[in-house]
Amino acid sequence: MLVDAFGRRVTNLRISVTSRCNLNCFYCHQEGYSSDKELTPDEISEIAGAFKSLGIRKVKITGGEPLIRKDIVEIVEKLPEFDEVSMTTNGALLPRYAHELKEAGLDRVNVSLDTLDEEKYRIMTRGGRIERVIDGIHEAVNAGLTPVKINMVLISGFNLEEVDRMVEFVRKFNGKVILQLIELVSLNYNGEGHFDVYELARKFEENAKEVRVRSMQRRKQYVFEDYAVELVKPVDNSEFCSACNRIRVTADGKIKPCLMRNDNLIDIRGLRGESLINAIKKAVMLREPYYRG
Repeated sequence: MLVDAFGRRVTNLRISVTSRCNLNCFYCHQEGYSSDKELTPDEISEIAGAFKSLGIRKVKITGGEPLIRKDIVEIVEKLPEFDEVSMTTNGALLPRYAHELKEAGLDRVNVSLDTLDEEKYRIMTRGGRIERVIDGIHEAVNAGLTPVKINMVLISGFNLEEVDRMVEFVRKFNGKVILQLIELVSLNYNGEGHFDVYELARKFEENAKEVRVRSMQRRKQYVFEDYAVELVKPVDNSEFCSACNRIRVTADGKIKPCLMRNDNLIDIRGLRGESLINAIKKAVMLREPYYRG
């Protein structure tokens, strides 16, 4: 079991397999770190296995955009068995890979989709085609990569008026798609457009049949008859940090104890056995809540 100095148990691992992407969204934080020296499938498997031996139960494959790696199916296949293996993706390549990934052992996906407006999407992604993402969501549902979670980053002056439209889109999937409304994190841009996602809480509380508070970072999930909405507030939120159960590995093999910091990374590339285990334990003890109450 991995427990940091603040008593927070670490159960979830996010592994970035690339910093590259086929889109260029202006707010992208690349998991807080960028590199072109990518881990191999065998290195990823070795690292994931070490974390599993220490109590990690869930793994999420992230990027950049994971699906631009030609060996992404091999990466999933070589992972040890966890309670859940998921992936974040922009969805553009999901029509091609959804069924292969399911067969390889992927359980579900998070798809980034901040707008349903074709022109806004093109502007946001600097050239992306929204129809590919919509097709990708359908293919993910058909392949059984569910529940698919749609990550909608809320940006004041850009897409706030689209929340209801996105809810209606999610409802069409009869509970197989969850909408996550995410507060904008200002890591790689100037912070313009920030909106407090909790301002929407009352909107959903009034009609939800159930309100769940998830153990992961105390997120509130509003459950309705045929859909669910989750509010994700990572900014200036001590409650979010106090319940954080995640740790990250960068695309070039460094443990990143906190998304918001780059000054306490631990390089584990090339480590094996006891050396790898000890490095992981050291990194966990470097974890500190970024926002403190």
